[in-house]
Amino acid sequence: MNKHSVTLSETQEQEQMILDAIDKWLDRDVKQHVQKFDHADEYPHEMVQQMKELGLFGATIPVAFGGLGLSASTYAKIVERIATVWMSLTGIFNSHLIMASCVARMGTPEQKEDLLPRFATGDLRGGLALTEPDAGTDLQAIRTRAVRDGEDYVVNGTKTWISNGIEGSCFALLVKTDLDADPRHKGMSMFIAEKGEGFSVSKKLEKLGYKGIDSAELVFQDYRLPAARLLGGAEGNGLQAALGGLELGRINIAARGCGLAAAALNDSVQYAQTRKTFGKPIANHQAIQLKLGEMATKLQAARLLTYDAAHAYDGGERCDMEAGMAKFFASETAVENALEAMRIHGGYGYSKEYHIERYFRDAPLMCIGEGTNEIQRIIIAKQLIARNPA
Repeated sequence: MNKHSVTLSETQEQEQMILDAIDKWLDRDVKQHVQKFDHADEYPHEMVQQMKELGLFGATIPVAFGGLGLSASTYAKIVERIATVWMSLTGIFNSHLIMASCVARMGTPEQKEDLLPRFATGDLRGGLALTEPDAGTDLQAIRTRAVRDGEDYVVNGTKTWISNGIEGSCFALLVKTDLDADPRHKGMSMFIAEKGEGFSVSKKLEKLGYKGIDSAELVFQDYRLPAARLLGGAEGNGLQAALGGLELGRINIAARGCGLAAAALNDSVQYAQTRKTFGKPIANHQAIQLKLGEMATKLQAARLLTYDAAHAYDGGERCDMEAGMAKFFASETAVENALEAMRIHGGYGYSKEYHIERYFRDAPLMCIGEGTNEIQRIIIAKQLIARNPA
């Protein structure tokens, strides 16, 4: 056996140990509590502490900075497993890890040494502060502004729909530092902003689904940030940092979609074998078989697209097309599988006694978050043309 085979085998063994640990945690500490937290829209503090102990807040952070240094491929499998049980948990560490990836890719040596070890333990955690009331998909339209004042920047503006906005303490904050820049993105910068004077949470935002994780509006009023917290130490790289981080975010969304689609399928397969109509299990009815067959096929296709995107990311390739394809297809599959599961379960699918109605509420978010699926189609088409010039 050559050295490469041994290394590959060791990597696969490490991955399986991590996945087994995740499965045990989900079975022991999560599954029986999901309905309670979801229906109450209650933040799962104890589960978050357990995620810290499992190292999930450092999952993709390099080992040199105290993280697990996992590949995007292994990370995607972790996300899928957790999302199969409760999707909201994956959002608590996903936004955090996108922030960490921005620092790991573009931070100064001092920023990496200061922030990444604290991110890895989860003692300092948060997420992305990109979206504004009038700027979502079009990030270049943001209005939050940072003005240099001596050794500080003074920030004023509002961010909305920020995951971990209440419970988190640190955010990758996208701002305008030059209103007259042409092109516009040259006037955008990113800061790593910890909560403090002038940085407040104005309200918790109520949502259809995705319960348990806090989504909030953040307000910056004469909030002072040291210039040392300007990501990379230079202005003008904010949009590049945000879009680079969203590649990992879209792989996460795709993996979540796979997890939710798998949950809907698994529940449906079990229910179809126990529910009887006209003297036989509904699994024996061709109408139900058609649904199950399509659900299973789309799930497998979504998984393969997700793994393909993660593999490209691990290889250091530009993967906005692959991540866009995976995010688009997997999220749509989650919506379709959730609806089909509800139809298979009939009245029980509409009942809060079962998990199906939660899948139905949670799934649409993934068609919107990390760039709408309409935008994903455009990204895919543009990259397709760029890679295949006439």
